[in-house]
Amino acid sequence: MNHDLIIFLQGVASTAAWINGLFFLRFWRESGDQLFGFFGAAFGLLGLSWALLAIFAPTEDTRPYIYGLRLIAFLLIVAGIVAKNRGQTATAPPRRDGLNE
Repeated sequence: MNHDLIIFLQGVASTAAWINGLFFLRFWRESGDQLFGFFGAAFGLLGLSWALLAIFAPTEDTRPYIYGLRLIAFLLIVAGIVAKNRGQTATAPPRRDGLNE
C-alpha cells in the first residue's frame, strides 16, 4: 500500500476515534453513567495510538508503546462493562442548566 495512503487512513481513523470519544464524554456528562466515561477515554487512547503511528512510524504498527495504548484502551472498555454489569454507577456530574435532580 502507498505510504501516503497509510498515513491518510491512520489520520482518518484517529479523527474518527476522537470524535467518538467526544460523543461518549458528552453522553457521560449528560447522563452520569460511567460506562460512557470509560468508552470516551478508551476511544481517546485509540485515537492517540493511530495518531502516533501516523506521525512516527506509519508502517511499523508492532511498536510496544502502540500496543500498550491499545491494551489500556481495551482494558478501560472491559472495566466499564464490568462496572456497569455489577451495578456500580458513579454520581452524575452537576448539570449546567441548573436542573440537578
